[in-house]
Amino acid sequence: MADPSTAPPLTRASVQAAHKLIEPYIHKTPVLTNATLDRLASTPRTEAELEGTEWAGRTPAKPVLRFWFKCENFQKIGAFKARGAFHAIERLKQEPGWAENGGREKGVVTHSSGNHAQALSLAAHLSSIPCHIIMPSNSIPAKIAATRSYHSRITFSGPTAPEREATTAEVMAATGARLVPPYDHPDIILGQGTAALELQAQTQDGHGVTLHGIITPCGGGGLLSGTALACEGTPTLVFSAEPTHQGADDLRRGLQTGTRIERVTTTTIADGLRTPVGKIPWSIIAGERKLVRAGYGVSEGEIKRALRLVYERMKVVVEPSAVVGLAVALFNEEFRALVEQEGGEDGWDLGVVFSGGNVNLNVLGELLG
Repeated sequence: MADPSTAPPLTRASVQAAHKLIEPYIHKTPVLTNATLDRLASTPRTEAELEGTEWAGRTPAKPVLRFWFKCENFQKIGAFKARGAFHAIERLKQEPGWAENGGREKGVVTHSSGNHAQALSLAAHLSSIPCHIIMPSNSIPAKIAATRSYHSRITFSGPTAPEREATTAEVMAATGARLVPPYDHPDIILGQGTAALELQAQTQDGHGVTLHGIITPCGGGGLLSGTALACEGTPTLVFSAEPTHQGADDLRRGLQTGTRIERVTTTTIADGLRTPVGKIPWSIIAGERKLVRAGYGVSEGEIKRALRLVYERMKVVVEPSAVVGLAVALFNEEFRALVEQEGGEDGWDLGVVFSGGNVNLNVLGELLG
């Protein structure tokens, strides 16, 4: 992808420029509301519900919340990742000398077994650029098939990060392909931020509503940091949501200590969030910029409850990672108390980014069973 040293500044204006660049290639995904979920979120939890939690014995918070769901599960390839991938490819095509030096023939490469692999494969294919995907040999067959359907060239590696990186290096040496990382690059971050840019415009222009906050899931931090850039200089606050299972909430814990956590090993059901925050996202979220107000965590059980509510009440297909923000708003008393304190009787209009809808239906049955 484009040399990071030539990347645009990490600002809201650059997110706006990224949106103009990728607008012909992406879906402007819908924003949905749901009165039932608003009512549930605005109903105090009972003291019995708080028993056995860290908030046992506290008076339940009484927030007033109105949700605005940005449905990136309807995005191309079923996830927000398409935004960053298309922006990376379009920026690469603009890089001076890239095409002249054979870049289009050499192609691009990444190591991923998830949504980024499919997103990059599609974006590269539509520009007739070869795409090499390094996938662990134990990847789910359905993900292999989905990635291959976008005409990418798959090379299998061992399951560990060092093995994936070594295989990637071998492919790069053999082909000259340019690496496109899943989140730790300005072009990716600016592309992901376009979802929040659209969300702000859709609520303001369509409903006259200025969002008080936007909450997004956080894995590597590309979506969260892009959202923070999109909201910089506006009244909209930005929050992160993570699973707490086996330390998957590395950002939340890092915010408490002021140090980025570089290693995460977790089997959380929110499998898209099993990676630590990258260096560049961290610098925006918590480092020099500090553009994210706070981070919150939720349990596996709370993620499952939120997932079931979305399926039952909204009738849309989302993956577990996508509902972590909603779970925070419904079940995290620390966040709910903040909304009560700062929103008062009028409450908050809260944007919730549904990050994707690529879920294995067999696994889904087990989660909801």
